[in-house]
Amino acid sequence: MSVLVYIEIAKGKVKKASLEAINYAAQIATQLGTTATAIAFNADAAQTEEIGKAGAKKVLVVKGDQYKTNDAVYLSAAVEQAAKAEGAKVIITSFDVTGKSLAPRLSAKLKAGLVAGAVDYPTVNGNVLEVKKNVFSGKATATYTINSDVKIISLMPNSFPVKLTDNKAEVADFAVDLGGITSKIVIKETKSTDTAGMVPLPEAELVVSAGRGLKGPENWGIIEDLAKAIGATTACSRPVADMHWRPHHEHVGQTGIAIRPNLYIAIGISGAIQHLAGVNGSKTIVVINTDKEAPFFKSADYGIVGDAFEVVPKLTEAIKKLKANN
Repeated sequence: MSVLVYIEIAKGKVKKASLEAINYAAQIATQLGTTATAIAFNADAAQTEEIGKAGAKKVLVVKGDQYKTNDAVYLSAAVEQAAKAEGAKVIITSFDVTGKSLAPRLSAKLKAGLVAGAVDYPTVNGNVLEVKKNVFSGKATATYTINSDVKIISLMPNSFPVKLTDNKAEVADFAVDLGGITSKIVIKETKSTDTAGMVPLPEAELVVSAGRGLKGPENWGIIEDLAKAIGATTACSRPVADMHWRPHHEHVGQTGIAIRPNLYIAIGISGAIQHLAGVNGSKTIVVINTDKEAPFFKSADYGIVGDAFEVVPKLTEAIKKLKANN
């Protein structure tokens, strides 16, 4: 019996969310008196080494071009077969785009109980796991009990620290039987802003976001300049994405991407409950708005009442000078 972890690799690197998942799985495995096994797709030696350092005792490497698109049909078949081969009773994934498709499929295939979006380590009581997750748009925390034979937990990204050690994992190829499995993938090419070098939003520790207060897409330069100055990822509110000022993958909130960065700077965003639901897990929130009655100020750690077109460029220049002096 082992704890199985699904690993996602993007742009040649193991995703931070997957490293969090290995750490999490290793801790559960210790409590259960077993070890953590990772399943990774088309991983190279450097990637499997990093997976081992994060806590996996064994890495199953699955090879094949069909896995490069992260199609949940193929991924779920592979993870299901790996879980059965390893006798895994607990499966860990990240609660990100891929995990949201993968975990429910595995739950149905393995008749497993699933808790999606865990924000804390579970309590282990024999064959029962008690798992905490946020509910009511982040206003409360609920504890869910999983008592099924196989259990699946997906983790809210940026909820757990990543710790690497000198641990080395055993690496083995794993063959998957895909007979009878078909899937059609439609890829739509879209034009987007230059996000090269930016950390994906679910994993970003620093985020600069803006809303309708920017008045138009032509003014987004001041947001990008600030983000570049502090090494942050850019985001936006739903109305901005709906008006096509910014691409939809930058939309954060209840109906967009839920994030938990160390710093979230909200510029020209009123702070409606739907937006707050996706960002209230941020460690520090800074709000810049001309309206001193904006609801967002009630949730902010720091607030600036002022015109973004005056405040943001000055803030950016101050940060640049500080960095230059240090």
